[in-house]
Order: sequence, then C-alpha cells, then structure tokens
Amino acid sequence: MTNRYDKVMENFKKGYNCAQSVACAYADLYNVDEKDAFRATECFGRGMGMMGPCGAVSAMAYLVGLKVSDGNLDAPNSKLACYDTLAPMTQEFLDKNKSINCRELKGLDTGVMLRSCPGCMQDAAAIIEKNLL
Repeated sequence: MTNRYDKVMENFKKGYNCAQSVACAYADLYNVDEKDAFRATECFGRGMGMMGPCGAVSAMAYLVGLKVSDGNLDAPNSKLACYDTLAPMTQEFLDKNKSINCRELKGLDTGVMLRSCPGCMQDAAAIIEKNLL
C-alpha cells in the first residue's frame, strides 16, 4: 500500500470523518482540491448519520465517480461504468467485513463490532489502490 494510507490515518487523527479521511487522501489524483473533497463528503461520515453505508465505502463511491464519470452533463453515458466499477469494490469490502453498514460494522445494535473505523478505512484504501490507481 502506498503512503496514501498514512495520509488517511493522518486525516482521521485531525478529526476528519471516515469518508473525508479516505476521499481527501486520494482527491488530488482526480484533480479535486482537498477542501472540495472534504466539503463534498462531510455528510457521508458516521454512516450518513448512522442510517447507511460506512463512510469509507461512501468515499470509495465518490472516488469511482471522480475517476470513471465522463462528466457529460448533456448526455451522461458513464453511469453503468461507474456502477460496474464500484460493485466489485463494495463486494470485496462486504466479503471482508460482513457488512457495509456503519451501524452494523460498529456493532451498535448487537454489541459485537465487526470492524473499527480505522480498519474500515484501511480496507477501503487497499481496495481503492487495487482498483483505481
């Protein structure tokens, strides 16, 4: 794994949420300013308010969009390519951690944590590096 993972952990220690930590560590590869990535992924943390996917997984989706989308506002043609790129990445995370849901990963309802936030970010970074770099 590259030193991007160190940047992910550095971001997290600064107080970024999981999504911001991951997205900001890779945003420059897609010509996105770190502050813009920070702002765009702020609500993805804590599973979108404990109601949805892990922030690190949401950051993977954000980065796939940055890399794969054609950005064609008049005739969008890259949706399926984005979905096809993200699906196996999400499946890999799911296979490793038994869930992509933040609440389940943290074990909030069961008392059994499946994966810590740093662990989820590490897994997401490894998946990003394998599939997007």
